[in-house]
Amino acid sequence: MIRQPLSSTRGRILRLLRRAKQSVNDLAVILGLTDNAVRANLAKLERDGLVQQVGNRRAVRKPEAVYDITPTAEQLFSKAYAPVLATLFAVMEARLDEAEVDAHLREVGRRLAAPYLPELRALPLEQRARRTLQILEDLGGMAELEQRADGGLYVRGFGCPLSAAVAAHPKLCLVAEVLVSELLGQPVREECDRAAARPKCRFAVHQVIGVGGGGCG
Repeated sequence: MIRQPLSSTRGRILRLLRRAKQSVNDLAVILGLTDNAVRANLAKLERDGLVQQVGNRRAVRKPEAVYDITPTAEQLFSKAYAPVLATLFAVMEARLDEAEVDAHLREVGRRLAAPYLPELRALPLEQRARRTLQILEDLGGMAELEQRADGGLYVRGFGCPLSAAVAAHPKLCLVAEVLVSELLGQPVREECDRAAARPKCRFAVHQVIGVGGGGCG
């Protein structure tokens, strides 16, 4: 994934490709760069899954490759998820009682987990736990397994994929609790830290899982 801001050269390339498909020469002229410099940036963006070659265009000497952004890159530009989620949840709270809100949130967690369950059910518990961490990272989280002093286990997060909405609507953590429980196939208890400027997830798992030295990530 792109680590530099969208004002960087690679960010500018993404913005240009978002407007229209472009060739290396097109981008070089607009950005005032050499063809080789553009190719180098495109190669890094392709490696990160943010741009893709979508065809060729006739040119004077030989056909030119034409590039476009990928759906993954499109997500970098979206700022609507957090306000839409927060507003949707506020509407739910205004129209439903607490038990109904909880039931809907639990159903969201179960539906988020459902596509992954066929592959997870066949895995031993430790492998299932490690795959769960990968899934959480794919969804925008970052977590590791941490052994507790009492022999239990934490799924400890270093961020929260719902952080922009959780501070105002802490019940959204119920979605993550059910998601993690379904993925692990184990009961978990949400113990998230929502007091900090950056909320962080933490889920206590009742069954002991060997983590080979205290953690994995």
